[in-house]
Amino acid sequence: MIEWEVGAHGLRVADGDNVELVVRGDDVGVVGTGSDFPRPVDETITLSASELRFPHAVVYAFSLESDEQYELDPRRGTLSLAPGTYVVDVDTDIKTYLRFSGTATIERSEGYESVVVSFPERIRVVVGFRSRHELPAGVITVPDSSADVAAAITHLSSSHKTSSSDRTYPTLRGHPPLLESGDDLEIPDQVRADASDSGIELLVPGNLETLYVTAPLAYYLQATVRTLEEAGVDRDPNRARLVLPDRGVQTTFDPMPGLESDVERLLRKTFFLDCLVRNAGPHGTTLSSTHLLEALDLDAEALYETNPQRRLETYLDVPYAAIEHRLPEWHLSTYVTPEYDCIETLPFLLDRLSLIYTPRTSALDGRELVERSLADFYRGDRNRVADSRRSSTGQVASVDIVKPELRHGRVHGWLAEGVPIDVFKSAPEAYRNRLDYVGRVNDATSIYVVLNDPEMSGEHDSVAEIYRQRSEELPIRVTVEESLGTADLARVFEAEHDFVHYIGHCETDGLRCSDGFLSASSLDRCNVQTFFLNACGSFYEGQTLVEKGSVAGAVTFTKVLNDHAIKVGSTFAKLLVHGFSIERAMRLARRRIMMGKDYAVVGDGTHSLTQGEHRLPTTITIDRLEDDDPSTRPADRYLVTFDCYSTRVTGSYYFPHTDRNEFAYLCGRESNFILSRPELAWLLEETEASVIYNGDVYWSKDLSTAFDG
Repeated sequence: MIEWEVGAHGLRVADGDNVELVVRGDDVGVVGTGSDFPRPVDETITLSASELRFPHAVVYAFSLESDEQYELDPRRGTLSLAPGTYVVDVDTDIKTYLRFSGTATIERSEGYESVVVSFPERIRVVVGFRSRHELPAGVITVPDSSADVAAAITHLSSSHKTSSSDRTYPTLRGHPPLLESGDDLEIPDQVRADASDSGIELLVPGNLETLYVTAPLAYYLQATVRTLEEAGVDRDPNRARLVLPDRGVQTTFDPMPGLESDVERLLRKTFFLDCLVRNAGPHGTTLSSTHLLEALDLDAEALYETNPQRRLETYLDVPYAAIEHRLPEWHLSTYVTPEYDCIETLPFLLDRLSLIYTPRTSALDGRELVERSLADFYRGDRNRVADSRRSSTGQVASVDIVKPELRHGRVHGWLAEGVPIDVFKSAPEAYRNRLDYVGRVNDATSIYVVLNDPEMSGEHDSVAEIYRQRSEELPIRVTVEESLGTADLARVFEAEHDFVHYIGHCETDGLRCSDGFLSASSLDRCNVQTFFLNACGSFYEGQTLVEKGSVAGAVTFTKVLNDHAIKVGSTFAKLLVHGFSIERAMRLARRRIMMGKDYAVVGDGTHSLTQGEHRLPTTITIDRLEDDDPSTRPADRYLVTFDCYSTRVTGSYYFPHTDRNEFAYLCGRESNFILSRPELAWLLEETEASVIYNGDVYWSKDLSTAFDG
């Protein structure tokens, strides 16, 4: 649901998730509502205006009179549109489209804080808005029955806003309905009405393990899920089947555990090919991999226009080996205990398009933990271990870490028993808590820094400065406190803050304060959205904070070195306030130190603190290229690798802005360029990204001066 109002200086728009967009303009007036629009939108308004100013965003313009499309390039900063009829796509937090006839100029303001669309004179502009739909619509009650669980999974895809290949766009996949346990299957009428009949069927053995593993594929394909028993299939009762009834096609999968690999391959292949085919539609762009369809002899326009069964039938005939090397690595995998109690987590995992696997672990050798840490440590400064452990007279809580059997995926979540390495340890409460914060409206992001260890003043000063610098660009409110007592620290966690950065000590009795210890279990409720407990052995305290109300946080498994804590803490702070998820921020930050595996994430690691900022988290790796002839001076050229992905926007594009690039890339797929020193300096200055260079992690703007001149 979209609500809007026009004020003295523009238009204010809000959706049902309490996401707000302000479109500024001094002469904006409303002419009408409810116009037809050539894009999927929730609401349209016809405005009269000579100028509209939007928050910083990626912008495309599409001619409705030809196949021409344009992108606002940040380097040139201005896009001039000749007389014609256009749709302009402004990718803000509430998806926004403009339709108008005439000429227009689109440019970025000085400092790149806003996008300005201006016209030679006051004209009529039809504006369409579409909510990103982060809150679930409805609740499905599910009994402990395989057939009923299958029916519930069938209706989770009711949140999709299309059954075409455009469903790869994250803005066209809303949050699935919630699932809760009950005695009878109850599906709301609106959910039934919204469910798409793709004609695709998925027949599975009647056990939760198979239902969970196949749920992501069923959700994306909008398939009807039934148990083999319900479908009357007696032959090979351990093998799932994908059926296209109208096409007379049936594909049989391997039994578990081979089914996990079959589902992963088919989902990755189908999603990727859909991303290529969608470029034949009205939202298409110059995607770098589009030419692959020609090599596969696939007709993009015909596939875009056909029905889901025919499109999937064509994809099934494409050998996986023919495109495997072109597929982006899947962004997220979650390991879920196949029990009825875990069913409520399925909508949250499918909202992120996570693969789902059955958890399996083995013992972790002590030396293996060290070896894994060293493997992640970048070449560079090796003199980081000459420091004492944090002084502590008490006992630090010990954590028994196990080795998970990880399957495909860049990021791994764990919804099962045990504390594995290299995953974020989530909990059902984390996902439920996330919904509370999506609907919370604040005028600014509240960050609270607590220093309860005077020896760690270096980290304290560094992170406080990072947060304050960012507050000059975003609405962030920073509070800094030192030497808090137990009552005061409890009040911090019970107050409504978006992020608490605790610097100090943690022992078996809790977080050390000036007058004793605060145990998270003593809190009535934790109202802090995210946190970093940069203290020795804080894992269990962090886990309890999630159970008490938080979404996610960073913690430690054991004692950590003081200088390590400072390096991790300051880097984590920088990444977090620039839109990186908790998991990704920690994964990058901890690779600055040798024993990075001492740090971990609890709760929903895919969660981002600055959700309102629509910039895709990007990491750039820089490697200097040497001439083939070692006797000559090394060429001043650099191999630059872009890595842009987020679990929240799977299916989005990103545009590496270099003079040599004319293509968009899918999030999750790396792109490589060779740049000169001046080109690299400009890129770093104009890009908001983490940078891996000479074995360490930097922020792009901080590193840009190193390549000037």
